[in-house]
Amino acid sequence: MISQHNTGENGVLQFFVVTVPRLLLGSLIFVGIGINFANVVGRYVFSAPIVWAEEILAYIMIWCVGIGAILVTWEGRHIKMDLIAVHIPPPWNRIVNGLVALGFLLVCVFVIRQSWTVVSMMVETGQQSMIARLPMGLMHAAILVGFSGMLVALLLRLGGYLRGEFGSDAEATAKEILATYGAIDGDNGKTRED
Repeated sequence: MISQHNTGENGVLQFFVVTVPRLLLGSLIFVGIGINFANVVGRYVFSAPIVWAEEILAYIMIWCVGIGAILVTWEGRHIKMDLIAVHIPPPWNRIVNGLVALGFLLVCVFVIRQSWTVVSMMVETGQQSMIARLPMGLMHAAILVGFSGMLVALLLRLGGYLRGEFGSDAEATAKEILATYGAIDGDNGKTRED
């Protein structure tokens, strides 16, 4: 994982783009586990399932994806087809990286505008979910929040995207495995740290 410790204004923005999403993700996952456990107990022990549980769990999952996308953008870990791009020599690699970042930025802006329209319509019409009666504007806002956060993360880490600091997915995964498990000694199956 790539991390930067900034101070001042960027530090505050980083707090809202990294720390807050991590806390929200963890909280949502624990809430989902609690609802799921309560539903299992209700269904199989008391023969009284929680009727709104599956709908709420689906919405929690949608929010987790939207919030998680912010963190993925911050770390530069979106799935990318970079087999050729990582072998492009300078200065062409910066041009390709710039075009990719520009495309990413334009997609974020487009989705934010469209999502704002949909969320506004949902709020104005007062639509609610079928079983739990939650406002649908809140559910559709996951896309708006996710892409807005991705746009902020992209702008804060734009230099890293342009310089290609995040490398390829294969390199990042290999570094993460080495950092977590250490180098594996092929002779006896133990890590070199053992």
